[in-house]
Amino acid sequence: MNPTTGDIIEGHHLLLHCRSGSHAYGLASERSDEDYRGVFGVRMESLLGLNHPTQLADARNDRTYYELGRFFELLGKANPTALELLGTTGEDVLYRHPLLEGLRAEEFLTKACRDTFAGYAITQIRKAKGLNKKVRNPVAPGRKGVEDFCYVIERGRSRPLREWAQERGVPLTELALAGVNHARDLYALYYDRGAGWAAGITRSENANAVAVTDVPKGEAPVAYLSFGQDAYSTYCRDYREYRAWERDRNDERYRGTLAHGQGYDAKNMMHTIRLLEMATEIFTTGHLNVRRPNRSFLLAVKAGDYPLSEVLRMADDRVEQLSRAAEASDLPERIDPHWLNRRLVGLRRRLYQPEG
Repeated sequence: MNPTTGDIIEGHHLLLHCRSGSHAYGLASERSDEDYRGVFGVRMESLLGLNHPTQLADARNDRTYYELGRFFELLGKANPTALELLGTTGEDVLYRHPLLEGLRAEEFLTKACRDTFAGYAITQIRKAKGLNKKVRNPVAPGRKGVEDFCYVIERGRSRPLREWAQERGVPLTELALAGVNHARDLYALYYDRGAGWAAGITRSENANAVAVTDVPKGEAPVAYLSFGQDAYSTYCRDYREYRAWERDRNDERYRGTLAHGQGYDAKNMMHTIRLLEMATEIFTTGHLNVRRPNRSFLLAVKAGDYPLSEVLRMADDRVEQLSRAAEASDLPERIDPHWLNRRLVGLRRRLYQPEG
């Protein structure tokens, strides 16, 4: 067993072991991590038993290995990771079992690659736009409340409720609201001047809407209040999403985003463009080229040398090129499932024959 696989697939059959990621693409730098992908065949007793592993990996997923059947399932779905693994060549192939010598990525290329490769790329384009928004417009940690989206309408103009109340020395707890017929999010505003019948415009700090009060008969409103319900709902959603992103983000990647100053994850966008170019080559040449010929350009994208608008334009252009190439291609629409199954059965028979 290759020593770099460690004990991850101990006891199983190692079939394919390759460098993956930036090293396989020819885009590695001194700081690039070493990632490995591979394929294994489970022990005979595992295959014949109730359960057998379909994927094995270390804690950080730096080393990931797919069971042969799972690998074929991914190939049949035009999964980019599986196709790249099978298409890895040269010194990046650390071990290839004789069983897989005749297996080539080109056998599994179909028009489904348009959706699998471009689908990931389009997802990353959306993420880039979302990240740019978060970087350029951070959401302050102090959560706003309903009162911050309320405006008092008085003498033909509106003012923020808090500003209006502070100017008059009016405690928010001594205010009350009553609904106005046929006027969405508009309320009559009352001030009880310490009489005790008002309950404030909300009932708790975590309220999601204003609250109305039974106003004593004869009381006159001091003004009218407009509540921006839609704006508040949007703010709450953005606040939750920002805090979740802030909690889960990769801080090292984020520091890199801040360092180049372009406001997007440059590494993700580099891989987006790489994938789109690889997919276009699949349809124009019929081959999968894992190692990239334009290292300098892709590393410039990774370094954040281009503004987001330019990177998005380049990505959009490549999406269009991919669509045109796919339309003109004579690749099959999809893999024949019967052919796929026969290939898998044949390989498994050869693998387990010595044990049979």
